[in-house]
Amino acid sequence: MSLLDIRGLRLVYPNGHEALRNVSFSAEAGEIVAIIGRSGAGKSTLLRCINGLEKATEGSIVLDGKDITKMSQQQLAEERRYIGFVWQEYNLVDRLPALTNVLMGRLGYKNSLVGAVGYFDRRERELAVHNLERVNLLHRATQRADKLSGGEKQRVSIARAMTQQPKILLADEPVASLDPELSVQVLSDLARVAREDKVLTLINIHQVELARQFADRIIGLAQGVVVFDGKAEQLTEAIMDRVYRFDKMPVA
Repeated sequence: MSLLDIRGLRLVYPNGHEALRNVSFSAEAGEIVAIIGRSGAGKSTLLRCINGLEKATEGSIVLDGKDITKMSQQQLAEERRYIGFVWQEYNLVDRLPALTNVLMGRLGYKNSLVGAVGYFDRRERELAVHNLERVNLLHRATQRADKLSGGEKQRVSIARAMTQQPKILLADEPVASLDPELSVQVLSDLARVAREDKVLTLINIHQVELARQFADRIIGLAQGVVVFDGKAEQLTEAIMDRVYRFDKMPVA
């Protein structure tokens, strides 16, 4: 069985907008999958369904044998400890040092009282230091997050996600706010640590060339439909035209 298996996923909002239409694919541990498509294609919605922030209308999302779509809120909260998320806007606590932000990746494993007082044991601190070092930011460990550059903030976010020791890592436009050189550096760090830990990684990304460079596989979404699923070298101009100039639904 694949680590992630999505079948017939559909999401319709109350206003009738169909964000996802019969999305199906599987992915394995250690794979890096880039998801490309126009704004509004359903890329972010797909990731939000996988981590339970959006409730699918139909279909299943099975992660390591458990169907996320059938979980209660309590079960989802427990499962999210294994689902790392890297946000476009970093989602760091500005007033806290980089290392403390990385340690926040352990909060899902603690009860609310222990989490509130910010107690982390030696093993957790060693793990956080290790992950900060892996993204070349150990020298900034004591620096407040609001004093870091955009690229540094995103690398702290990656270290935090890896400190969760996730089964799957979701990255939603992680380099959209960065310049081209920093984008390459951040995605290089992200891909390297994910491969080292054999963590399945799904990256929503607009920059197709970066998807080609760092992903093992690319999925193209258009109007909530998977119109391409394959290797980077299979992404032809004709397929790109389907992904980015999609005018109507394909005939089944």
